[in-house]
Amino acid sequence: MTTAVSEVSAVSGRKRRYGAGSLTVVTWIVAILFVFPLLWMILTAFKQESDAYTDPPKLFFSPTFDQISGVLKGGFLPYLANSAFVTVVSTLLVLLLGIPAAYALSLAPVKKTKNALSFFLSTKMLPIVAAIIPLYVISQNTNLLDTVWALIILYTSMNLPLAIWMMRSFFLEVPGEMIEAAHIDGANLPTLLRKIIMPVVAPGIAATALICVIFSWTEFFYAVNLTAARAGTVPVFLVGFITSEGLYWAQLSAAALLASLPVMIVGWFAQNHLVRGLSMGAVK
Repeated sequence: MTTAVSEVSAVSGRKRRYGAGSLTVVTWIVAILFVFPLLWMILTAFKQESDAYTDPPKLFFSPTFDQISGVLKGGFLPYLANSAFVTVVSTLLVLLLGIPAAYALSLAPVKKTKNALSFFLSTKMLPIVAAIIPLYVISQNTNLLDTVWALIILYTSMNLPLAIWMMRSFFLEVPGEMIEAAHIDGANLPTLLRKIIMPVVAPGIAATALICVIFSWTEFFYAVNLTAARAGTVPVFLVGFITSEGLYWAQLSAAALLASLPVMIVGWFAQNHLVRGLSMGAVK
């Protein structure tokens, strides 16, 4: 009897190891498929144009920095500065406005709170194409056309509803006992937010900020329609490589690599906070 139980346990153990190994292999395959376009872009960025157009593609070549140097000398830095300024300022404004709103809608709700949340969500349902003409006219009449401030206002309003919804879910995870104890100790609202609530929801706020950064950095439609010479952002710069003569794959890959690096670096350093923030409230 003992021998039979041991054999069953051994078979069960082998099945579990086989299942775990198969899952690992599948995970690696899926990860490689997702990362492959990025890896191919990086490889192409270090090729000459003649090597980028070969069929079949060249996997072994002499790397060169000519394309990256050409992009930097071709006016990339002003577009990068515009994107960085617009992204940082709009994200800070979203957090400055969204944190008090999320607190009010989660820990200090009043009547019609659900109506306010529904209104925030409804603002994301309007196609941006339907709003571009009035936005263009308003920007022109207020002298905001082709300025970074027009993009800052639009990106703030674009990301604020999503940020409020996300941060509200994080604020709901704050234990009520902590807030009651702080009130008993005489803590006012600024102290309550700064010393009690913010340390608890900091990962969620970091995740929200990173998502706002990504959305602002990669936004194209508003930028290409409301900017021209002075306030163009990185996505607008990339469009310049689409010409009537065709696509310059190596130059476009180099420009795309330089455009992606800031977001990838920020995401790399904030990945722990992002995972913790997005997983808040997932397990009850």
